Amino acid sequence: MKVIAIEEHFWSREFADKFSGPSADRSPALMRQLEDYSELRLKDMDAAGIDVQVISHAPPGGQRLLSETAVDACWKVNDLLATIIARAPNRFAGFATLPQAHSAEAANELQRCVEELGFKGAMMFGVTNNTFLDEKVYWPIYERAAKLKVPIYLHPSMPHPTVQDIYYATYAKSHPALLGAAWGFGVETGTLGIRMILSGVFREFPELQVILGHLGEGITFQLDRIDEALSRPGNAPCDFANTFRSNFHITTSGFFSNSALSFCIEEMGKDRVLFAVDWPFVSNAQGVDWLTAFPTDQETKEQIFSGNAKRLLSL
Repeated sequence: MKVIAIEEHFWSREFADKFSGPSADRSPALMRQLEDYSELRLKDMDAAGIDVQVISHAPPGGQRLLSETAVDACWKVNDLLATIIARAPNRFAGFATLPQAHSAEAANELQRCVEELGFKGAMMFGVTNNTFLDEKVYWPIYERAAKLKVPIYLHPSMPHPTVQDIYYATYAKSHPALLGAAWGFGVETGTLGIRMILSGVFREFPELQVILGHLGEGITFQLDRIDEALSRPGNAPCDFANTFRSNFHITTSGFFSNSALSFCIEEMGKDRVLFAVDWPFVSNAQGVDWLTAFPTDQETKEQIFSGNAKRLLSL
């Protein structure tokens, strides 16, 4: 069956030079994979049995760009991604990187990337200028995405420095992953997903579709409890669970658990779960081998591996 992986990354040093603050310290082997745009990538895809990667710039992304150069930097990195895709157009597709601090320009760049470069949506990252991405200043991006009928992938980012100090500093040196993939990433992105629903952006733009990685960044597993609590007297109506099931898709990126996936299919439906690896941070072969062996019927497996991505991303 066809395999499409939709949270897969590359790196541009020219783009990274425009970041404010330090970047993550990554191994030379990992950087070789991120910066080799076709040979190593295609070889690894072929070995694992992946037909298509939907590629996006690795974190940090548009939220960490210097304000004065953000728009130009995103234009250039998106053009670079377009050239990468053009080398193997039947194997690659792309998510745009947006200058998140400039919402009007970000909406225009999204439209350029979709209409001129053929991208399938955008990937956005974390707190920007000390504000979450649900705030109304960012709604022009979501309005444009809904109009273009493309999704926004909300990718994890590091917690705000104040949160790092209060919540994680005690263990930051002995267990640095706690701030990221082990816990901090999920808390940050899950909080953003909840805030998106509470903000009312989906009432304003009901066709807007959002993607969350890592099987929903924890929301899926607490969906009924969140919905019940927010339905108690004193809370403004938000129809939380129905909105999440109607306006969000989740992916398997870096979360290869049979029991977790079974639960997510039960909670969300098999048409809301998409395959992703999170390459090169996670192994292509590990992800494909896991889902291939996952105990479910063939139709469900085909939908997760590629069918839902074809529909959502117009692949």
